[in-house]
Amino acid sequence: MSAALDRTLAALADPARRQVVELLRERPRPAGELARETGLSPPAMSRHLKALRQSGLVEDTHPAFDARVRVYALRPEPMVELMAWLEESERMWSQQLLAFKAHVEDQP
Repeated sequence: MSAALDRTLAALADPARRQVVELLRERPRPAGELARETGLSPPAMSRHLKALRQSGLVEDTHPAFDARVRVYALRPEPMVELMAWLEESERMWSQQLLAFKAHVEDQP
């Protein structure tokens, strides 16, 4: 497993960060809106957004009209790598279960 995938899984281990990812699936949002939607304080949201940025799951931009505002959006690359790993794991488990089933069915 790659270090990037480890960072993605670690970031997604927290329920608040998963909630942020769910909200960002709909559209990019400012940090303040994310804090209100999740019921977290701005400092707590800032910590979660920092973890999501460090994992590569989100990126932030500043709108031209106000450099103080950060708008967060999802980045697809970490999720693509996660999906590939999950698909490979699913294939391995399917093969293992089919082999086990064949073994059990061959027994008298």
